Amino acid sequence: MKLNAEGLKDREQWALAGYSLPEFDREKVKKATEENPFWIHFGSGNLFRAFQANVVQNLLNQGVIDRGLVVAEGYDYEIVEKMNRPHDDYSILVTLKADGTVEKTVVGSVMESIALDSENEAEYNRLKEIFSKDSLQIASFTITEKGYSLLDGKGVMIPSVEEDLKNGPKKPVSYIGKVASLLYSRFQAGKKPIAMVSMDNCSHNGDKLYNAIHAFAEKWEEQGLVDQGLKDYVNDKTKVSFPWTMIDKITPRPDTSVEEILKKDGVEGLEPVITSKNTYVAPFVNAEECEYLVIEDVFPNGRPELEKGGLMFTDRETVNKVEKMKVCTCLNPLHTTLAVFGCLLGHKLISAEMKDDVLKKLVEEIGYTEGLPVVVNPGILDPKDFIDTVLNVRFPNPFMPDTPQRIATDTSQKLAIRFGETIKAYQASHKLNVNDLKKIPLVFAGWLRYLMGVDDEGNTFTLSPDPLLDVVCPYVKDMKLGDKVDAASLKPVLENAKIFGVNLYEAGLAELVCDYFAQMCAGKGAVRKTLEKYL
Repeated sequence: MKLNAEGLKDREQWALAGYSLPEFDREKVKKATEENPFWIHFGSGNLFRAFQANVVQNLLNQGVIDRGLVVAEGYDYEIVEKMNRPHDDYSILVTLKADGTVEKTVVGSVMESIALDSENEAEYNRLKEIFSKDSLQIASFTITEKGYSLLDGKGVMIPSVEEDLKNGPKKPVSYIGKVASLLYSRFQAGKKPIAMVSMDNCSHNGDKLYNAIHAFAEKWEEQGLVDQGLKDYVNDKTKVSFPWTMIDKITPRPDTSVEEILKKDGVEGLEPVITSKNTYVAPFVNAEECEYLVIEDVFPNGRPELEKGGLMFTDRETVNKVEKMKVCTCLNPLHTTLAVFGCLLGHKLISAEMKDDVLKKLVEEIGYTEGLPVVVNPGILDPKDFIDTVLNVRFPNPFMPDTPQRIATDTSQKLAIRFGETIKAYQASHKLNVNDLKKIPLVFAGWLRYLMGVDDEGNTFTLSPDPLLDVVCPYVKDMKLGDKVDAASLKPVLENAKIFGVNLYEAGLAELVCDYFAQMCAGKGAVRKTLEKYL
């Protein structure tokens, strides 16, 4: 069983092995897509293959649409050369369900894959041709939040961006420079309308894409490197829109246990490719069953009925409410809680933590008792139902190989948004009292205890990467289990509103955090004892 057009001619063999297959005439769809593409996606990673590509496949199967996707890869061209094309743009989606079952789908909705490489004349001209087509309605992106930044981590302009801003749209090198030059092709072809849709997991993602594109349009026009009017075109919402979206689906790195399942079925050529850029890519992707994509409904060139594939369309305010619901209350704070205490209590999987009664109770109380009262219901998704799914389906899923150590990365950058917003909402409320928050301070104390790099059994462990480790670790580095804690030494950390979203002294929570922390430092096993005491 080979994953390519020839190998999939024997449909019966695949079906007998339990695979769902494309139910449409792929050659006919491919021809229609090449002539009149409607959706190009930038970023051919696991999330795209597991989510957007599968949604489009379902819509093709239902006859809702008659064209497929074009995907452009701008970070690592080898993915196109060594993975997409050898498999004729087919991939296998393995959905790992919480009930222990596995669903296998051959996804064939990608009709063309192209390298976003301005040095490759044929590929780049094809992209310009696509961007000049009347039929193109959507250019979407999963290129990570970092992909939209024109500055490096130190706030200095990235050299390739600087060169592109100076040299114009002819042969750009930076990712956004190339995208801006393609949009310029659409402007030159008659100022044709399009929706530029960031689907990356970051807040107000449409603005991040707009700001980057606008910077290029403004600079190029200012220097006379493009025709006048490009900046106005980018700013005209009836021509070019930059919708906000909220996306949520866990797609971990392709797992060897999943590879074994497919091998036993008789699928050949499953070996992953590790590119020269160290990208790990396989012919299959494994993902959880739950998925959410909420999109601000502004599409100047129209759009197909994508809601029939489960995507949710609404206004900007609702997208923002859904984003806040997820990030500030119903998912991300619970993830961070499990990450911090998972590292301290020796857990290796998030799913295993959900079998730990004290941790399960902790995230339930943070979500339902402390968080839910301040959530603004977005209407399109019910917050309680969302938490129910997170705690009863998503986190306990034994197939999801997500680790507390991975989730603990950059915790200092996450606490303010994931917990600080809830504290602020309590402070602003006439009905709620910030002193009723007892479990969120437990997480803050747990994080301070985590920074000691010593688990609950007294063993040292490696802290996950975090840009503030050099700043915060010195305040706890000399503390030993069993020593008396000097609360005053923690003051510079606890009053840092950039870390917690608020000054914990001004919020009246610092004393409680220090008290919890002291109890967690009492000796071996003190972290668990403290949790059990208050839960």
